[in-house]
Amino acid sequence: MDPSSLDRLNLLSFVPFRLNRLAAEFSNALAADYARFGIDIPEWRVLATLGMHAAPRSATYVVRCTRTHKSRISRAVGHLIDLGLVERQEAPDDRREIMLQLTPRGREVYRELLPILLAREEQLLSCLDASQRRALEGLLHTLEESLGLMRCEPD
Repeated sequence: MDPSSLDRLNLLSFVPFRLNRLAAEFSNALAADYARFGIDIPEWRVLATLGMHAAPRSATYVVRCTRTHKSRISRAVGHLIDLGLVERQEAPDDRREIMLQLTPRGREVYRELLPILLAREEQLLSCLDASQRRALEGLLHTLEESLGLMRCEPD
């Protein structure tokens, strides 16, 4: 490596910055779709994580899946409860653990948002052909595994 290249960082070629910038653009593009329902990005993450599962999940599970700070998840859960989209319950085996699940209205909003968000994802990825999409999926999976990110598969 050329020592002079260590004098400066080209931020626009720095992979963590590029991934973060892309994530922000994708999130912002989707945010307008769920803002119509009175929810923001962290609230959508809670809704989407709970929506993947039929059974309740803990707030800790949501934090681990979304990699969102627990205080942001806590505020998001509070707002979703106020909106009548999520409900809390004590875990049967540990009364200290709070379990979360979508209310019937929360499931309805989730089902209404899914096709809208999947269409937006399709629009955002339309610049990639099928082989590029498969490659992107593979690369993302490899990076997630190397960082030990939890796979939060639906039931």
